Amino acid sequence: MAPSTPLLLFFLLFASLVSLSYPKPSNQSLSFSLTSLPLSSHSKNSLFSSSLASQFKQNPNTKTSSYNYRSSFKYSMALIVSLPIGTPPQTQQMVLDTGSQLSWIQCKVPPKTPPTAFDPLLSSSFSVLPCNHSLCKPRVPDYTLPTSCDQNRLCHYSYFYADGTYAEGNLVREKFTFSSSQTTPPLILGCATDSSDTQGILGMNLGRLSFSSLAKISRFSYCVPPRRSQSGSSPTGSFYLGPNPSSSGFKYVNLMTYRQSQRMPNLDPLAYTLPMLGIRINGKKLNISTSVFRADPSGAGQTLIDSGTWFTFLVDEAYSKVKEEIVKLAGPKLKKGYVYGGSLDMCFDGDAMVIGRMIGNMAFEFENGVEIVVEREKMLADVGGGVQCLGIGRSDLLGVASNIIGNFHQQDLWVEFDLVGRRVGFGRADCSRSV
Repeated sequence: MAPSTPLLLFFLLFASLVSLSYPKPSNQSLSFSLTSLPLSSHSKNSLFSSSLASQFKQNPNTKTSSYNYRSSFKYSMALIVSLPIGTPPQTQQMVLDTGSQLSWIQCKVPPKTPPTAFDPLLSSSFSVLPCNHSLCKPRVPDYTLPTSCDQNRLCHYSYFYADGTYAEGNLVREKFTFSSSQTTPPLILGCATDSSDTQGILGMNLGRLSFSSLAKISRFSYCVPPRRSQSGSSPTGSFYLGPNPSSSGFKYVNLMTYRQSQRMPNLDPLAYTLPMLGIRINGKKLNISTSVFRADPSGAGQTLIDSGTWFTFLVDEAYSKVKEEIVKLAGPKLKKGYVYGGSLDMCFDGDAMVIGRMIGNMAFEFENGVEIVVEREKMLADVGGGVQCLGIGRSDLLGVASNIIGNFHQQDLWVEFDLVGRRVGFGRADCSRSV
């Protein structure tokens, strides 16, 4: 179904400057479920959900647990995973977000919270961080507001996002219970008692407090299906925690890394940053310098891939070249003066397939000959009212200085995040099928 609102902005400015100790990892083989649904109506003015923060510590190279956990999800705008949390497990919906760190769930505080919220009283493995915990220090940076002690001497946190959404509550520890024999250790989570959304966040970036780091996951992957469905229902994709049986056919590109001492105000060193080389449209390589896709001394120009961002966003120099080519190919069809979501101005009235054929395929080129090819029939997004927009926006209209490849341009593509090898793999697939 065509979205009526764009994806909410999750600017999660959260980092850990402390060391945490964990139980020794065990060999676990897991498999679980993702669901993707439109996000709530409070997110009307943003299409972006990556964390753009500075001066985070990188995830240390630690031993990983062996997971092999598979599930399906329905995709519309965001990837929303249904996870079993607590003992016994309670199913919670969380947005799978490779652009953020802190994971949080909606916790039950009667009578105002929804019945699907997590009830701590029903879980024997739930515990709350006290005020004297190392994470609960007013001097720990990168919280949107300093942590504090609440009236019960528990650690209180607040997160405010760039689009005005928020979540606040207590920092807690809780297990993810996939089966009676397959659980994670108690992990740091936010237990939101007041928030502007009903889904939580599964933070999967390279930060120490991300779910992937705390659970010591070696790799994870997802396959985003096409948004267009003949039946009109949301299509279903696939998700793995752990090794992907299709990975022998993947092509990998190494992540770009940055020293912890590098202080760049526009850089997010915990993002999955890719060495992008250029863009082709209809077989033509656009005249864009490779440096446009790399971080400059301020960190501007970083190119990252993000499951939590709907569309793709480019910095001005790249965006202007893309628009120039689109005008050459389909200029007469452009909807003049129309801007969707404050950042997409390459929009059209008319049949998406016809306009897609005029534009042709588009490819994002990376090192090692790796490409993300967007086929012409997947070039345009139906944003409602008969309007079709090229799924590329201008980064500076969002107040960011990065190139972000969103999930719209990850359709029919396995995307695997190899945390041990520090690389990202891609593989073509029919993601609408069980893969």
